[in-house]
Amino acid sequence: MGDTLEFNEIYQEVKGSWNDGRLRFSKQNVVYKSSKTGKVDSIPAGELDLAQWRRVCLGHGIKLGTSTGNIYKYDGFRDTDFEKISEFFKTNYKLEVTDKDMCVKGWNWGTAKFSGPLLSFDVNDNTAFEIPLSNVSQCATGKNEVTLEFHQNDDTEVSLMEVRFYVPPSQSDERQDPVEAFAQNVLSKADVIQATGDAVCIFKELQCLTPRGRYDIRIYPTFLHLHGKTFDYKIPYTTVLRLFLLPHKDQRQMFFVISLDPPIKQGQTRYHFLILLFSKEEDINLTLNMSEEDVERRFEKKLSKNMSGSLYEMVSRVMKALVNRKITVPGNFQGHSGAQCITCSYKASSGLLYPLERGFIYVHKPPVHLRFEEISCVNFARGTTTTRSFDFEIETKQGNQYTFSSIEREEYGKLFDFVNAKKLNIKNRGFKEGMKGKIDEYSDSDEDQHDAYLERMKAEGKIREEGNDSDNSGDESDESFNPGEEVDEIAEEYDSKASASDSSGDDDGSEDESSKTKKAKKAKVVKEKKERKPRKEKKQKDKGGPKRPMSAYMLWLNASRERIKSENPGISVTEISKKAGEMWRQLGREEKEEWETKAAEAKRQYDIAKEEYKESGGGSAPVPKKERKKSAGKQQEEKKRKSAVGDRDRDRGGTNDSFKSKEFIETSEESSSDSDRKSKSKSKSKSKSKRKKESEEEEEEEEEEAASTPASSEEESD
Repeated sequence: MGDTLEFNEIYQEVKGSWNDGRLRFSKQNVVYKSSKTGKVDSIPAGELDLAQWRRVCLGHGIKLGTSTGNIYKYDGFRDTDFEKISEFFKTNYKLEVTDKDMCVKGWNWGTAKFSGPLLSFDVNDNTAFEIPLSNVSQCATGKNEVTLEFHQNDDTEVSLMEVRFYVPPSQSDERQDPVEAFAQNVLSKADVIQATGDAVCIFKELQCLTPRGRYDIRIYPTFLHLHGKTFDYKIPYTTVLRLFLLPHKDQRQMFFVISLDPPIKQGQTRYHFLILLFSKEEDINLTLNMSEEDVERRFEKKLSKNMSGSLYEMVSRVMKALVNRKITVPGNFQGHSGAQCITCSYKASSGLLYPLERGFIYVHKPPVHLRFEEISCVNFARGTTTTRSFDFEIETKQGNQYTFSSIEREEYGKLFDFVNAKKLNIKNRGFKEGMKGKIDEYSDSDEDQHDAYLERMKAEGKIREEGNDSDNSGDESDESFNPGEEVDEIAEEYDSKASASDSSGDDDGSEDESSKTKKAKKAKVVKEKKERKPRKEKKQKDKGGPKRPMSAYMLWLNASRERIKSENPGISVTEISKKAGEMWRQLGREEKEEWETKAAEAKRQYDIAKEEYKESGGGSAPVPKKERKKSAGKQQEEKKRKSAVGDRDRDRGGTNDSFKSKEFIETSEESSSDSDRKSKSKSKSKSKSKRKKESEEEEEEEEEEAASTPASSEEESD
């Protein structure tokens, strides 16, 4: 038998949910560490006075009791673990582990027993169920009845709201009501927040980032009261997990972060962190509302009745004494600018990432705390928008990924050295194939050994920095840098000025020459004009055809519109559409199938009607409107031109029928072409009726003028 016994995947019940963790039995103590929160429960071996082995829903469990009255229950053991645990307890703790049977009869009549922080309901001396009184939020009494209400846990799918006990009247002791006695026993151990008495101290108008606003913080012996203009919060000290004191990057402000589990609630919003922002210049003189004897007896010289100093120091000092937890501050990490944090972005919000001795914390929107033991690997990735920054990705063992982006590249070396010193697993996605065997060696290697992965990452960082320097030129392409080729190109393009540029020793000449080469390179690029695609003609709607079927959503909307109006009186048309969209998204698959079936049936009826319509001669492609106008206009102009030529010949009375001069032919063709152009231009701006009359009159006048010109020219030639 060794000095320790360790078990993984051991579960502890916390307000209705099972949290897994690791349990270790040693000679000095019993330690349980939760995998979810990292909270550690340590039970000294000298305080153990009860150990029971029980059959529970998750296999087998052990119930441990201490001399101080605390009860601890851990489940998830196998049947074969009983012998090892029993022998270990006998050898090291001098305590016998008893096998206790549970009552599974399902009876609801029994005896209620209060043993420390537990209320057990026994049937025939066997426990049927147990209620941790710390889970009770309220206790109400009635006639022969006591009602227990419980704290709710957001992590559970099903929560127990309340339990009612019927307490029969007692005939033996008439002076004490059994119902009141039952309620007093419950309230003495229940987690009921009662603001009785005065506050120990009050801090007024403190700036709070989450939840946002200014709050008066009243410190009570068992809980913290945040009093704001709109909301009030009461935070028991038992829900405080950790305390952080973090300096701002500007070195003028301080963050005080309180980690909570379970979180405080505001509607549907959950706040897992309480973040206070202080200025270093604010001072305060604080006087505790307690006598000096009470302060010394309770806080053991951690606090004094009268204190003075910076405001953030006083708040953190009081919280540390009341919560009895250490305050975490940044370790030895120092960034490029000398600050103990790194500026970055998370979920489109800018904030500060603090590398701590045992984890990372990001403030402030939303706050994130990641412990090293829950991190699977980290990754340094190239920034998505610019090469002047990089992304820091963290993957947890639960499969969640956190990406902190827009980190300045100057912080790369500091952050990489910190991650390497903490021996976190680094994953480089760019070299995955070649690094498969190196990751395990890195996690197990010593610092003195040569680390090929570290050398490779540093080389990659140098390449990235060189690439960033080359990108500063602006519009250069991504082709490889070949100095010899660039010199040859310059010599070819500027042969006449080569000697002058070589002989001149000024730097200005070389700069001008380099700018010329850049301009020449840009001039080589000729953009080809893309052929414009012809515009698609608008599809003509066939008014005589069948109507298109509605979708499943539209069918459902038409059927549900009146119901939405009745449930939301005075709602506008746009709000009806928004409301209907939300309701449609919330419908289940079975409800949507009904309307999708109706839509499919309507589509089938539409296809049948469309085929029948086509067979009857409908649905033929109509001639576009523009084409009809063009063809009709051409035909009309051709008729007018022929009629005009015939009238002109009749007016001339048959003279010169056999002879037509060259001038007459040219002028007649020009006049006809001019009339065509004019008629086309005017047809676009005027209506049909006016356009016909005006074009006819103009054409007749032009033809008469054209007919008169060749006759005069013939007389002059004779």
